[in-house]
Amino acid sequence: MKNTLLKTAFGVLGLSLFATQASAATGCLAKKQEIEQQIQWAQQQGNTHRVAGLEQALSEVNDHCTESGLEKQRQEKVNEKTLKVREREEDLAEAQTKGDQQKISKQQRKLEEAREELREAQAQLTK
Repeated sequence: MKNTLLKTAFGVLGLSLFATQASAATGCLAKKQEIEQQIQWAQQQGNTHRVAGLEQALSEVNDHCTESGLEKQRQEKVNEKTLKVREREEDLAEAQTKGDQQKISKQQRKLEEAREELREAQAQLTK
């Protein structure tokens, strides 16, 4: 019983330490640590297919990830999401011109979703 409690305590401490390090890491290192954490979770769940896919992803990160390449990829995503927000704003303006309240509500929801996607992409720039 005592051993089980100690193992659990050390396991939780190790995971919290790992999570703290992962949140402090940026760029390729953060990406690598996130995948490693997902591998651990998949192994704990016994999900062998997910583990195999994540190990392949980790291999790709190890082989091809560069800080400049990752930054460029994330900036492209921000640009793409910014364009999507502009398109949704235009769609909303068009719906407002027509005066159809149902379409206006629909376009407002789509615009808010696009803005949230943009915020998430912008947050990735600092990781």
